[in-house]
Amino acid sequence: MGAARSPQGATGTGGAKGNKESSRSDGSSRVSGAVRSVGRALHLPVTGTARGIRKATHAHGAGESGLGKLIELHGVNGAGDVMITVALASTVFFSVPTDEARGRVALYLAITMAPFTLLAPVIGPLLDRLPHGRRAAMAGAMLARALLALLLSGAVVTGGIELYPAALGVLVASKAYGVVRSAVVPRLLPPRFSLVKANSRVTLGGLLATGVAAPIGAGLQAVGPRWPLYGAFVIFIAGMFLSFSLPHKVDSAKGEDTALLAADAEHLHGPHRDRTLKRPGLRTVGIAVTHALAANASLRCLSGFLIFFLAFLLREHPMAGQSAAVSLGIVGVSAGVGNALGTAVGAWLRSRAPEIIIVTVVAIELGVAITAAVFFSPVLVACLGAVAGFAQALAKLSLDALIQRDVPESVRTSAFARSETLLQMSWVVGGAIGIALPLNGVLGLTVAAAIVGAGWLTTVRGLLSSARHGGTPKARVA
Repeated sequence: MGAARSPQGATGTGGAKGNKESSRSDGSSRVSGAVRSVGRALHLPVTGTARGIRKATHAHGAGESGLGKLIELHGVNGAGDVMITVALASTVFFSVPTDEARGRVALYLAITMAPFTLLAPVIGPLLDRLPHGRRAAMAGAMLARALLALLLSGAVVTGGIELYPAALGVLVASKAYGVVRSAVVPRLLPPRFSLVKANSRVTLGGLLATGVAAPIGAGLQAVGPRWPLYGAFVIFIAGMFLSFSLPHKVDSAKGEDTALLAADAEHLHGPHRDRTLKRPGLRTVGIAVTHALAANASLRCLSGFLIFFLAFLLREHPMAGQSAAVSLGIVGVSAGVGNALGTAVGAWLRSRAPEIIIVTVVAIELGVAITAAVFFSPVLVACLGAVAGFAQALAKLSLDALIQRDVPESVRTSAFARSETLLQMSWVVGGAIGIALPLNGVLGLTVAAAIVGAGWLTTVRGLLSSARHGGTPKARVA
């Protein structure tokens, strides 16, 4: 009997243990299932967003040609640059009283922008000599800014003098990236894509990434002054690796040559000059490109002027009921929205003479600047920023269309580099004027109108003449 009961007891005990183990197993599976569900819920927005971005950037053949990867790389570039901008603006501009801030920004321009203006014309020709290493050059520009961001992370806390040469290095590396990017775009055109449409997509990708990264940078700045620079370091390191994911064909230099502005040729003599004059460049393509470049230079000069002048004006006299930071944010967002809208319109317009577009948008900008000067108000200042962003974007795309139409393919990429250098120098000049002026709104906007008016009046006749006589079916902003 006892022996008979013993197996039953053993069986009962084993059953109880099995039930406990089964319960633990069920509980463990429920927990792991819940963890997986939470993981999927957290993972889905990231992967879904990534898939959406990839789908947008790779549409219409951009994925097959490699343009999609360049759009993503340019977005990374914009996000990293805005992180550094947030950190430097907080250190150089917001951290001290207005009078001292003007001195600091002037010193910043003198130590960084002035040498940069001298170096910028050299960057293009140097990179022209390295056509087979464009991916490496872009990766090098990313790595340089990553390391300089770490150097700046110490300077923004201590206020050391190393801040200025490091900022200069960031500017030079950023310019080098921009020059190489301009040379890369023609190599990655999808079928039936114009150069302007491709540039529009790349630019719009950078603007969207900047808009996303700016509030993140501001949040990191609230944590500590170093953190936006740490964010920039991570972003630029990612950009370095992304640079090498571009197709190998971007390193090809088949059929390319170096474009020269008229001023470049004047410094050459003897056999070098003879060979240069036989080489097509910007100086040989007629008045359309040179006049369009001058009009764009006036808009870029206006951009530099408004950035620095309004930064100090709104800090000292913010919009009614708003803080200085909010006032600057309103104008900055207006300019950004206008720039994005101009880029989108540039990609949409078809069969329009680029000369007419440039004349029109500069005339509109001139009218708004005069109106804002006569009837000065915060609303008109915000409108001026929006129209300035719109006009600058659309005029630049139209300049790209003219270079595409009138500059021979063998020198087109170098022509983009030379034009970008001149536009950057114009921005520096405008910024210097903005710092030097007294903080008087009417006076400042009158100077802004004069800058645009000078560019428009000196170019309108040549551009209209080119539109009537030199336009070809190839010239389209699309």
